[in-house]
Amino acid sequence: MTYQGFAAAWPSRTDEQGFSDRMNNLPKYVVSTTLQTVEWNNSHLIKQNIAEEISRLKQQAGQDILVAGSATLVNTLIKHDLVDEYHLLIYPIVVGGGKRLFQEGSKTPLKLIEAKSFSSGVVAHIYQPDRK
Repeated sequence: MTYQGFAAAWPSRTDEQGFSDRMNNLPKYVVSTTLQTVEWNNSHLIKQNIAEEISRLKQQAGQDILVAGSATLVNTLIKHDLVDEYHLLIYPIVVGGGKRLFQEGSKTPLKLIEAKSFSSGVVAHIYQPDRK
């Protein structure tokens, strides 16, 4: 669903800073069990062997891999110890329900790398797994 929204929006965008060109030209790896094809420039579909494929991508030279919009994928990556860093935005509101980022019963020790607060009350935390 995230891919479809991005693929519908980004190809027609332009900006003076070049962010749109970067989004449109970066390699994109789409993990999906429902999509049959991906047509947005430089997109690659991963339908099976997710942990193995992501592990292989991490071994290649290049930049960081960012996950946008999938708690299910993140939980798969956590389960296989493939997450190197968590960037979490914490909003000053208590919500009594909703989709959880971390699965019930999971335990992932983390160490705080950086914390920054904003005038809105939002706090940005960066954590890394504590792999002792």
